[in-house]
Order: sequence, then structure tokens, then C-alpha cells
Amino acid sequence: MLSLDTFLATPWLLYLTISLFSLCIGSFLNVVILRLPKMMHQDWRCQCEEFLEIPEKQRKHEETTTLSKPASTCPSCGHGIRAWENIPVVSYLVLGGKCASCKARISPRYPMIEAVTTIFSVATVVLLGPTEASLWALLLVWSLIALTVIDFDSQLLPDSITLPLMWLGLVLNYFGMLTDFSSAFWGAVAGYLSLWSVYWLFKIATGKEGMGHGDFKLLAALGAWLGWQLLPAVILLSSVVGAVVGISLMVFKKHGREVPIPFGPYLATAGLICLWFGPEIQTFWFGFLGV
Repeated sequence: MLSLDTFLATPWLLYLTISLFSLCIGSFLNVVILRLPKMMHQDWRCQCEEFLEIPEKQRKHEETTTLSKPASTCPSCGHGIRAWENIPVVSYLVLGGKCASCKARISPRYPMIEAVTTIFSVATVVLLGPTEASLWALLLVWSLIALTVIDFDSQLLPDSITLPLMWLGLVLNYFGMLTDFSSAFWGAVAGYLSLWSVYWLFKIATGKEGMGHGDFKLLAALGAWLGWQLLPAVILLSSVVGAVVGISLMVFKKHGREVPIPFGPYLATAGLICLWFGPEIQTFWFGFLGV
């Protein structure tokens, strides 16, 4: 039986396995990105109907959406997606980016997410080295990809991803997987409280909410994975990128100031950069501060 050490020490097998597996994960992330916000809205509506004690006959009844049901279909004609039509990237290319039944265009976003998931996964193992820690770090990478696209689409950062991600980071770092437990613990605390404080200061000063609560939880998760030492870099990088993108949207696309811009994708991007180049960033940061 192939041991983990032998697997990690066999580059061609390691990267081939990661590539093929990540393509499948990318396909699954497409499902999560599409269905998880719908599942959240269905759950919220049911809770509201129960709270308002709306009679059963007056409640909205529709097919419950889960990650596995209903089966995937073409949004244009309802054609059921067969197994051979659902092979990551390959099926899109073979079908020419069109439905096999009605020939309606399929969004190129699906193969793009599958490809990006694969590229980022391989890059993570290359940059962190072929270790057990880099394999666990793939869970962080995949979660950040899903959160980024979901936040862009719906301005939601689901608790069902951010909270398990935070706890998993703490558990893994209890065993010193990416950093020591003390750094992870205080990273989670500082990550949450830093944006929570900004949120309340902004709300007290302006009477408006400057960000969603999901941003607190995502930064707490990043702190749990990366440690408190990299949180300043995460906040700085995400703020700079977010400011540049926000100003660009207002200047070039006439994006109104009152239109909210999701902050989660910039936190996720900064977190990914710090995951890949953490030691270099930490050395530069502490050197800059003279510590």
C-alpha cells in the first residue's frame, strides 16, 4: 500500500493526483456556489413563515434545494446533465460550450472555476512544499474560492463555510500544522474583533453598516489558519485591493457610492497570498516594524 510519505515524495504522482482531484473539487464548488445561497434563502423564508405563524396553506411551497437535489439540468431547456456531459473542463470543450440538447450557451464560468481550482491547488503544494500541511491547506484554498464567488454573486459569506473553516484551522494548528496554536487562537480572536470594531465604529459614526458580519468570521478563519502575525498583512492587502477596485468601478463603470461592494473576495485574495508567501511577508513585515 502506498504510504503518505511515498506519495509526497513522488512528484509526478502527487501533482497528477492533485490536478485530477482538484478538477472534481472545482466541479463540486460550482454546485456549492450556485445552490448554497438558494438553500440559505429557502431556510430564511421558512424561518420567517414559522415566526410569523403563517398558515401552512398560505406558505410558499417549492422543491427543496440541496447540494445533491434536484439533479443538474440545463437552465434553458431542462435537459438532464448526463455523466459524460459533466466531466470537468473536458465536457465544456467537447460540447463547444453549448447544451447537448438545445445548444444554448453554457457560461464559461463553470470551466474557469474548475481550472482555477486546479491551478491554485497545484500552486499551493508547489509553494508550500509537498507536505501533509500543504494538503490540508487545500481545504482553505477551496473554501476561499467558493466564498469569493458566492460573495460576488450574492454578497453573502455563508456561516456553513466560514465557521467550520475557523474551527478546522484551530484544530489543525493545535497540532502545529501551519503555525502554533497560540498564534492561531489569537489570530481568530484578533481577526474577528478587528473588523467587528471597525463595523461598530462606522455604524456609530454614520448610522450605516459598512460591512457584513460574514467578513468578521472570514478574517477570524484566516487568523485561525495563518496566525495573528499575518493579519496586518491580510487587512492591508485586502484594503488596498478593495479600494483600487472600488474607485475603478466608480470612475469607469459609474458604480454609485451607495451600491455595496463585497469585501470578502479581497479578504480571500489577501489570505491566499499570505498562505503562499507567509514567511516572506512576515519577515518583511517584522523587518519594516523593526521587530
